[in-house]
Amino acid sequence: MNTLVLAPFSGEGLARLAALGRMAYEPWTETRTLWDPEELGARLTVEGFDALAVEADFLFEELFDAAPGLRIAAICRGDMHHADLDAATERGIAIVRTPARNAQAVAEFAVAQMLALARHTSTSERYVREGQWEDPTEPYVRFRGRELAGATLGIVGFGAIGRAVARIAAGFGMHILAYDPYVSASARADAAEGVEMTGLEALLAASDFVSMHVPDTPETLGMLNEARIAAMKPGAYLVNVTNSSVADRAALAAALVEGRLAGAALDVHEAHPIPPDSPFLGLSNVLLTPHIGGATQETIERHSAMVAEDFERFARGEQPLRLVNPEVWERLRAPDSLPS
Repeated sequence: MNTLVLAPFSGEGLARLAALGRMAYEPWTETRTLWDPEELGARLTVEGFDALAVEADFLFEELFDAAPGLRIAAICRGDMHHADLDAATERGIAIVRTPARNAQAVAEFAVAQMLALARHTSTSERYVREGQWEDPTEPYVRFRGRELAGATLGIVGFGAIGRAVARIAAGFGMHILAYDPYVSASARADAAEGVEMTGLEALLAASDFVSMHVPDTPETLGMLNEARIAAMKPGAYLVNVTNSSVADRAALAAALVEGRLAGAALDVHEAHPIPPDSPFLGLSNVLLTPHIGGATQETIERHSAMVAEDFERFARGEQPLRLVNPEVWERLRAPDSLPS
């Protein structure tokens, strides 16, 4: 089993893949290159790779058509937006993913942003660095914040990340509300441990902090519309580390300018880089970060272990644990017949 790895990977994960056959490691984080799908498929064919692991590259139909020898591909992400699953299934290619690989990282980042908003760490740091700290008493009033303890946190989306946020926030002594119409039985069990499941409108009206953790779907597009933003608790903070389309940008900006909302932390944006006419660039009560919520070494280690395990299972003729198109499994050739 010969594997091309285009995702950042741990040393241990690479060693496990190398034990299965020939392995080449060219992470996009080092090459700064994203492949054209058809060109990548052609390379897989020419160089005899039958397994592929990506994070930022796309698994599209053109790639599969150009790589008839490809048998398994991994996407080091929880979502499947970078893969054409139907095309892979039609061609008998197994696709695996890495669910919740960055749940802890994103959850910690979201809570860190709540702290930064509540305690003005970003604006007060600039205040010191830019030489504005002349009066020793002014910062005590200007940057007086609030504590997380005793505040109400509303978590919109109670999947792996939302549940991790709840666990961390509970340690701060926050009162936790959650909204998720598709909440699982395991999440309901978590709710019994101090998380109150409620409706979205009730959550928005009661929460001092609202943290968004919903998937990017047509259903969540504009979820925080003008009416819902207006219904948020006065003086509340919004943390959005999920996707930019979840909130009405104009309505959110207006609420921040007018002071109806105390602040927002946005790690996801409508474009990269942020357009120069973005209404958020000039707002001092908004924290803007470049989509780094999941960017930790531990995230890489987790997805590396998941992919290595599933590729090892595939090589042994066992169904991968994180196979997202299980209907293809019976159609696959026996792994021992794959090119070596």
